[in-house]
Amino acid sequence: MLHIVNKSPQERNSLDACLRIAQSGGTVLLIEDAVYAATRGNTAATNIQEALARLKICVLQPDLDARGMADRLVEGVTAVDYDGFVDLAAEHKNCQSWL
Repeated sequence: MLHIVNKSPQERNSLDACLRIAQSGGTVLLIEDAVYAATRGNTAATNIQEALARLKICVLQPDLDARGMADRLVEGVTAVDYDGFVDLAAEHKNCQSWL
């Protein structure tokens, strides 16, 4: 399953809930303000690093760039462009948006 999270971990607990429920082998895509969670020094970075052991974690590169955080990405997190977003949606039978 593809899990799409768009809210900052400082704003909502959507990412925490997603990481608790997502099953091994799934993919989490962070978009909009959720990309902050995958940056070094962020309070959610530890949760992201732990989740990498069982989930593929991706961020939307244009959102990361727009926030000036591209050079702070947590090791192991994959940045994708819009075409990559489409590819992820096509690769997974189900998508879940976390609001």
